[in-house]
Amino acid sequence: MRLLALTMRLRLRLTLLYSSVFAVSGAILLGITYLLVSHAAGVFYGTGQFGGPQQGDVSYNSDRLPSLPGIARELWAQGARQREGILHELLVQSGIALAIMGVFSVALGWFVAGRALRPMAAMAATVREISARNLHERLSVQTPHDELKDLADTVDGLLARLESAFDAQKHFVANAAHELRTPLTLERALLEETLTDGEATLASYRAMTERLLALSMDQGRRLEALLMLANSERGLDRQEHFDLAAVVRRVLHTSPSWIEAVLKSAPASGDPAQIERLVANLVDNAVYYNVPDGRVNVSTGVRDGRALLSISNTGPVIPQGEIQRLFAPFQRLRTERTTYDDGHHGLGLSIVQAIASAHNAVITAHAAPAGGLLVEIAFPLQGGCPPPRK
Repeated sequence: MRLLALTMRLRLRLTLLYSSVFAVSGAILLGITYLLVSHAAGVFYGTGQFGGPQQGDVSYNSDRLPSLPGIARELWAQGARQREGILHELLVQSGIALAIMGVFSVALGWFVAGRALRPMAAMAATVREISARNLHERLSVQTPHDELKDLADTVDGLLARLESAFDAQKHFVANAAHELRTPLTLERALLEETLTDGEATLASYRAMTERLLALSMDQGRRLEALLMLANSERGLDRQEHFDLAAVVRRVLHTSPSWIEAVLKSAPASGDPAQIERLVANLVDNAVYYNVPDGRVNVSTGVRDGRALLSISNTGPVIPQGEIQRLFAPFQRLRTERTTYDDGHHGLGLSIVQAIASAHNAVITAHAAPAGGLLVEIAFPLQGGCPPPRK
């Protein structure tokens, strides 16, 4: 509706512009014509067409009127009045013609503006019909490459991004519902089993309560991870300068001491709290998905003009095609250690990707042939992050 109103306002403005240009051009043309006719008539009536006392005169001199016959003076005065009448009639008739053409130019300008904006009207009608059920539709304006074509292509690009985001959101909601429904079903089964057990004892009730408490804590961690993912995808709340090496040191302070770290200064900008969560998730995944007596290496520094964070481990062999899947929500690497209540819900790497995207960082992940995963995240150097959202 707003696009239609914009189209009508633009058509009115174009009509006024066309009419104004025609009116100004017509007025200038009328002025030039009046000056030319006035000059030509002045030359004609100012010459000695009515004779004179001497044969060689070429122009009329009013000081010599008394020497002319009375009839010559009368003819000269009549010619001057006729000249003024002709000029007045020319001015009036030209003004009337200009006014008529001005009205006609308004109608013609409205028609021409409508023809020029017809693709925009079609775009407005198509946009009004697009909803969540048919986000796949596009404007597909087939016109020569001009400003309207650029606008249509921009809107098509916006619709494509909206369709992708909408599909991702639906997929995320479906996965979240499935993840949350499973523990609820298990809780209900435990309660029903205990209530229907006629020989239940205090010990069995206590064991059931402990399992329900563990499930509740697991759901709390899952919800916290979902909230963290949602907040990360919204962008930055604040932006300040920090050193990646200092952030990693804080995370490693509460991590296993056997992690090998080579930390060099890497100045960056953004939200240090989100970066700390990103590092913690990567370290936690590298430690958990590792082999016995394996290694975890963490390093920071500057490379190719960007602040670089690198984390690798010696975990199990990962097929190269599986790496991209691991960064999607609720996706986990299937190993013999992966259990339902292990505290890993498949959201760690998706949170990492959301935080990195909010900071304009580039993630690259490679699976080592002998096993394990190398994740490198390149951040813009200090001052290169987007401004925080309002």
